[in-house]
Amino acid sequence: MYPAQHAASSPDRLAVVMAGSGESRSYRELDDNSARLAGWLRDAGVGAGEVVLVCLENDVRWGEIVWSCLRSERWLAPVNWHLTASELVPLFEDAAPAAVVTSSALLPRAAEAARRAGRDPVWLVVGGPGAEADSAGLPAVADYDAALSAARPQDAADDVAGSRLLFSSGTTGRPKPFRQPLPGVRPADLPVRLGPLLSRLRFDVGAPESLVYLSTGPAYHAAPFAFLQTVHQLGGTVVLMERFDPRSALAAIERHRVSHSQWVPTMFVRLLRLPDAERREFDLSSHQVAVHAGAPCPPEVKRAMLDWWGPVLYEYYGASEGHGHTTIGPAEWLAHPGSVGTPVSGRIEIRAEDGTVLPAGETGRVWFVRETAEGTVGDLGHLDADGFLYLTGRVGHTIITGGVNVYPREVEDVLALHPAVADLAVLGVPDPEFGEQVKAVVEPRDPASAGPGLERELIEYCRARLAHFKCPRSVDFTERLPRNDAGKVVVAALRDKYWPAAGASERTTR
Repeated sequence: MYPAQHAASSPDRLAVVMAGSGESRSYRELDDNSARLAGWLRDAGVGAGEVVLVCLENDVRWGEIVWSCLRSERWLAPVNWHLTASELVPLFEDAAPAAVVTSSALLPRAAEAARRAGRDPVWLVVGGPGAEADSAGLPAVADYDAALSAARPQDAADDVAGSRLLFSSGTTGRPKPFRQPLPGVRPADLPVRLGPLLSRLRFDVGAPESLVYLSTGPAYHAAPFAFLQTVHQLGGTVVLMERFDPRSALAAIERHRVSHSQWVPTMFVRLLRLPDAERREFDLSSHQVAVHAGAPCPPEVKRAMLDWWGPVLYEYYGASEGHGHTTIGPAEWLAHPGSVGTPVSGRIEIRAEDGTVLPAGETGRVWFVRETAEGTVGDLGHLDADGFLYLTGRVGHTIITGGVNVYPREVEDVLALHPAVADLAVLGVPDPEFGEQVKAVVEPRDPASAGPGLERELIEYCRARLAHFKCPRSVDFTERLPRNDAGKVVVAALRDKYWPAAGASERTTR
């Protein structure tokens, strides 16, 4: 299924609605606008097999932009709109877009990146190009809404499925592009994206009109992007937050009668900081499934969320490259706390550096193994006797102190429970005697508490709960940890402070 089919059977059903403003698109409007955008791109000379790059804030138009490419055999390349022009340059170089969709606020930055990358796409600008186009020296710029209004829609008989060009999160260097193949079929014949995974996450239970999905993250990110496509294939409604705010998220669940939602663990932490009175203020009775992924969730944070929301938390783990996924439901997690579950298909192996498959309980590199392929996303972990996977850290992030391995995740899970800690990361820093020492970088709840006293308290707190060699030898304090929109700490940004440039580069690929 795809929007054209839902528009024929349920034209007035909401396809997309903005959580705050209430601006919306019905399936009739989603189908018509995506066909018009596909037609406009065709008439602007953007052919099949070419790339449409999207640099855009969360906006009601995201659905029609996605489906314009997915019905016209084009690649859609969503990029992080927070990036600077310099950071966008390699994305423009690698994507080589024939067209760019952006906003008037982001146009100067995107135009500068395109110029420096030597690209000359056609431009569609939400909010109109205005003076920004003149100042950027762009000849081929169109107002998005005006262009769609005047466009000659692509005929549904010409619909051919497109695909996605995604970029890795780039936590350790230049983001890496990967193109998912063009399927070569009509969009009506596409299988539901991530179908087996979404089935395990209970997205295919009930009638389409009962599926109301709250997207809390940025639409350009791989997971919200994929779930938007899936929900529209299933005929549900996407509730898109303009930006995440814990109170606004709860209000959106109540206002739109949300049945399914998606989160990263840092959002749970912010939700749990709300006063009890605010938590009780909202009716969450419609909420059946809360999916989380993107970064490890400290077990005590997840327990607290289960205590509050009940058995609705479903976790998945995997990568945008598609090597494989695991899932775990609430009952399974309570029986295997801290696990990210079992594979959706195939099997998982834990391998040593030499490729030897390790037994249960031993830590090594996580490999997804299927009949036709195998792959690793660079994570370390172990399996328990029941085959449930536990993540330990990232390859290259292991701290080796005096010849002994320390996994930052284990230390972070302990320190995250200290009441003075709002956020933290653990990493290895140079040590003349041991090679590396364990350091914690902490964002305190109360900035005024940062200092030697809290440093000693945190180290002793850790020593009471872990072997001493695993515990931080020092603690630094920061106003804000660098995290990307997937909730992951940008480790390279922290390491650059402690390691010489060459050393940091070597360690990020270790």
